[in-house]
Amino acid sequence: MINVSGIENGIVIDHIPAGKGWKIFQKLNLNTIETPVVLLMGVRSTRMGQKDIIKIEGRWDVDLKLLALIDPDITTSRIVDGKVVLKKSMEVPQKVKGLFECANPRCVSHIDQQAIPEFTLVRSNGALHYQCNYCDEVTRYSL
Repeated sequence: MINVSGIENGIVIDHIPAGKGWKIFQKLNLNTIETPVVLLMGVRSTRMGQKDIIKIEGRWDVDLKLLALIDPDITTSRIVDGKVVLKKSMEVPQKVKGLFECANPRCVSHIDQQAIPEFTLVRSNGALHYQCNYCDEVTRYSL
């Protein structure tokens, strides 16, 4: 078994569905930050069977909206002096701006660089989707 030590100050992103850790790593551009980052994949979990975990040393804020779009069961823990000071579950955001593109190729957000894609949460047949605030196209976020 691999032993990875805890972090002193930073954030831990936990309960990532197995196999999605690398995509989250890429979406959050974690390769561009200057502090140590650890991506653990396929970690045994009693609750999930297997999961991925990301540990980020140092002070860095993660866009929690993005994590909730990937999987609302993902949790984040803020670590200060080696102790968890805040643990948060994700909430699916009602409004999203600039995190993904509209599915409609004719939407103004694809043409006008000033038009940042904005969406409002809608429910369709029990599934969560986002409706574009510019063209009303319904889009589902996917990694």
